[in-house]
Amino acid sequence: MLDLLWVVAGVLLLLWVIGLSVSVNFGALIHLLLVLALATILVRIILGRRAL
Repeated sequence: MLDLLWVVAGVLLLLWVIGLSVSVNFGALIHLLLVLALATILVRIILGRRAL
């Protein structure tokens, strides 16, 4: 399950970088998804589950 989280975070990071160069509206959506992914990772760390 941890590997899946890394894959999702990587895909979101890639889309975020693409979004920065494509469009303002698309970029805003990618920024929101990136923030959600980072929040998910932080919650997993704070709750004491396996560290990344």
